[in-house]
Amino acid sequence: MSNGIKVKKGLDLRLEGAVADPLHVSVKPVAVVAVTPDDFQGIVPKPDVREGDDVLAGQPLFHDKRFTQIKFVSPAAGKVKAVVRGERRKILRIEVEVAGEKTLTHSTEKVLTDATAAKQLLLESGLWGMMTQRPYAIVPNPEAEIRDIFVTGFDSAPLAENRTEFTDSERRSMQAAVKLLGLLTKGKVYVSRRDTQDFPELAGAETIVVDGPHPAGNCGTLIAALKPVNKGETVLCLDLPTLIRIGATATTGVLPTETVVALTGSEVIEPKLVRTLMGASIADLLKGEVKTDGCHHRIISGNVLTGVATPPDGYLHFPYTQVTVIPEGDDVDEFMGWASVSPSKMSTSPSFPGHFLGKKLFRPDARLQGGRRAMIMSGEYDRVMPMDILPEYLIKAILARDIDRMEQLGIYEVAPEDFALAEYSDTSKLELQKIVREGLDYLRKELE
Repeated sequence: MSNGIKVKKGLDLRLEGAVADPLHVSVKPVAVVAVTPDDFQGIVPKPDVREGDDVLAGQPLFHDKRFTQIKFVSPAAGKVKAVVRGERRKILRIEVEVAGEKTLTHSTEKVLTDATAAKQLLLESGLWGMMTQRPYAIVPNPEAEIRDIFVTGFDSAPLAENRTEFTDSERRSMQAAVKLLGLLTKGKVYVSRRDTQDFPELAGAETIVVDGPHPAGNCGTLIAALKPVNKGETVLCLDLPTLIRIGATATTGVLPTETVVALTGSEVIEPKLVRTLMGASIADLLKGEVKTDGCHHRIISGNVLTGVATPPDGYLHFPYTQVTVIPEGDDVDEFMGWASVSPSKMSTSPSFPGHFLGKKLFRPDARLQGGRRAMIMSGEYDRVMPMDILPEYLIKAILARDIDRMEQLGIYEVAPEDFALAEYSDTSKLELQKIVREGLDYLRKELE
């Protein structure tokens, strides 16, 4: 069954550095991989390995302190290089030196017919931690009753690449994953896609064709258009790579830890797709790929709106699908600074000439471009947010820690990524994603 959604509010950023040939995928071997607990919101990590231990691909590296059955696994076989800790011995990441191809195999008996076996496979294989739940945008509570499941079949973020064709093996994996996920809910499994994607007919799922600008690919947009989340309800969210991994694990017993990463951005010599391992070393991924033009670079694991700034010796962060490299901007001496009306400046405001250059691609840097100030109630957020909420008032309620008001204004529907475009276009320079994350964490702490 297939339905359609037209997203009218939003914005596609016109950036230099898109992948030129999306059909060609080169291989990038890496020497070290790492898993970062902070990529998985809502958990308290407890290590299962020590430095020097030998591990298999798919073997647990750490688990959640509260729900010990939620495991997070190694992307590769090898030796644990380091358990890196920060203040108060917080685990920052666990690094594994890649050596060999030995993998952990799981039992797949009854996983496509029994809900308990299906959930157990997801928990033990690390796939449960690759999904999120609404409300709170955290790793799902394994004890919660799942109302519906939403799969985002494409990524509409800046410079993101999406699959348009699938192999027979991937199609079988997608169907097996839908069958497994259907056991976890009494509701529906929704799968979004673009009209250009050659998706298979997935029995047991409702396919939604989504048209429109970013954030058309966000799970929050899909949920808001189909069936919003109310207080007391829980839904699952996952992306297409995770769906394929679930199906492959359910049919073979082995978790696929390879991933296809888009190397994008104006500072990449030749933007391309590369096949590597989840959590790959950034140094290995970008070796020979970045321009030596003398300017400082900002390396982002992810896209420019929601990605994580990563040092050159850092690692690929979950969801492991994109690396963007742009100018840092701290070495730029620009006449008039943020007030410059140069046509090369990207802006949503008609005060700048670049706003009217519909086909021009821009090369932005990481500068804030202006100072922080009091919130300006101008309707800026509404223009880029297709969700049926009052975002400015919700932000105010979060800042005031007014739980009743937060609930009335739709806090249970949102995730930080839903405010990424609003944060970009905000003349007040508020860190909206950080504010929403802190608000969700506060709400969960008070109510659970």
